[in-house]
Amino acid sequence: MTYEPPKVWKWDAESGGRFASINRPIAGATHDKELPVGRHPLQLYSLATPNGVKATVMLEELLAAGHSGAEYDAWIIDISEGQQFGSGFVDVNPNSKIPALMDRSGDTPQRVFESGAILLYLAEKFGAFLPTAPAQRTEALSWLFWQMGSAPYLGGGFGHFYAYAPEKYEYPINRFSMEVKRQLDVMDRHLADNEWFAGDYSIADMANWAWYGQLVLGRLYSAAEFLEVESYTNVMRWANAIDARPAVTRGRMVNRAFGDDLSMQLHERHDASDFATKTQDKVQTES
Repeated sequence: MTYEPPKVWKWDAESGGRFASINRPIAGATHDKELPVGRHPLQLYSLATPNGVKATVMLEELLAAGHSGAEYDAWIIDISEGQQFGSGFVDVNPNSKIPALMDRSGDTPQRVFESGAILLYLAEKFGAFLPTAPAQRTEALSWLFWQMGSAPYLGGGFGHFYAYAPEKYEYPINRFSMEVKRQLDVMDRHLADNEWFAGDYSIADMANWAWYGQLVLGRLYSAAEFLEVESYTNVMRWANAIDARPAVTRGRMVNRAFGDDLSMQLHERHDASDFATKTQDKVQTES
């Protein structure tokens, strides 16, 4: 059946498939809810989606590199329950998307929202994981913003219609599969001549890995075979190299509340020792 759009679109709260209960055409808070605040200057409010993983990987990489000021508290925001619409969270991110960061190290708390902005903010704050030479810095930022502009086609486009839409539709799946494969080819051609995206390992790699690295490693949408990801050999090499970094493994665990491996779920993170003592497998054993 062909869909004929009406002259004026009206919101149907029952439409939207899996995410209908949390989608709406207006912004703002739906309820009063203050955010918790821990003992560290950096307070992260997030969930271990690809965008959330960008922030936690960066924070764990900073700590691994010796930047003790990057110690942080990570609080889980369950977007399936609408916690991103609480008044406290909306104050930090008026767009109601994770991740969101509050830096309380200065005289006035600084909010930072949008995952790319968080990566750039932390890189500049600590002088790490962003080249200082103008040409390489520009290259890194180009690839960071490339990811921010490209990944919605992977997530909201391909991921939605391939994995989450209430029915399978050939046209959008074909359309977005073509685009994702084109993006992987862009990456593969660049990585054929470069170990990392811009000189040394940087926030450009972290941002792209959270989406495309996890895609080719089979962690997004169960689509690796469908997209023939093994054919992108340079992307595979790059993705596996990042996946082997201990800080990346820790970053993937923080605010993770899904998956079968409970040892990879650390719902909240307040201290480095939490990785050894407070993952869900240990919490459930103790309870």
